[in-house]
Amino acid sequence: MAMVKRAQQGGYAVGGFNMHNPETTQALIRGAEKANSPIFLQVGRAIVPHLGLEEAFRMTRHELDKSNVEAAIHLDHGTYDEVFLALKLGFDSIMFDGSHLSFEDNVEATRHIVAVAHSFGVPVEAELGKIPDAGTDVDWTDYYTKVDEAEEFVAKTGVDLLAVSAGVFHGIPPTRPLPLAIDRIRAIRDVTGIPLVLHGASGVPLEDLRAAIGAGIHKLNADTDLRHAFRRGVEQTWALGDRQFEVAMAEGRRLMIDATAEKMTEYGCAGMASAPEAAAIS
Repeated sequence: MAMVKRAQQGGYAVGGFNMHNPETTQALIRGAEKANSPIFLQVGRAIVPHLGLEEAFRMTRHELDKSNVEAAIHLDHGTYDEVFLALKLGFDSIMFDGSHLSFEDNVEATRHIVAVAHSFGVPVEAELGKIPDAGTDVDWTDYYTKVDEAEEFVAKTGVDLLAVSAGVFHGIPPTRPLPLAIDRIRAIRDVTGIPLVLHGASGVPLEDLRAAIGAGIHKLNADTDLRHAFRRGVEQTWALGDRQFEVAMAEGRRLMIDATAEKMTEYGCAGMASAPEAAAIS
């Protein structure tokens, strides 16, 4: 949580990025090293069915322990049961996604999770509003986070971070997205007072992201842009003819390192890492 509090005070956002295998995990960590940036290493919805939550955590911990990066291993879009397993495993940060529940049920479940997680010293991110998949035809009035609900939700749950819906998609939309609802983000910030999170930052114009940061977003989640960078390296290597699989993976990792560092520069968190000792104390 110290990473995000500093971001809130400093007017920037920390990146939350998903891993898919050891090479992408290494890419994120090395990107953070290159940019001297804090980072959320996110165990998300793609890797959990692939490796399982426990194995994904161990893989991430193994790679992170070889570095000096200021990082939190974060459960992204965790289910109710996954949250408690993540706390037992030693995750640094968790997100419980109760956005599919009714408002009342989301409040009840999140409030219980916050109480348990805080007893472990672990901060909690929750989500309010709905974020559609890229390419979905939506009426945004049904998707935006409601300001009054956000105020009530934060007051009743004690959640540390709130992911909001303000015009983003999961994935990259096929056409230029509509501008983010910056006034909505600002209004939610004003009534809650806590750092806000924007999922689906891939493909969003940089000027919109910077406006969102100014309005109260201090954690930005992106996956698709970085995954595409990794894929590009693999495909370009194989296009040269027969190559060892490891050669292609190494090129994918190289391009993803650069893409990660670039995101950190865009978000303003490049150069903002604390020394591990200072991060542990703060």
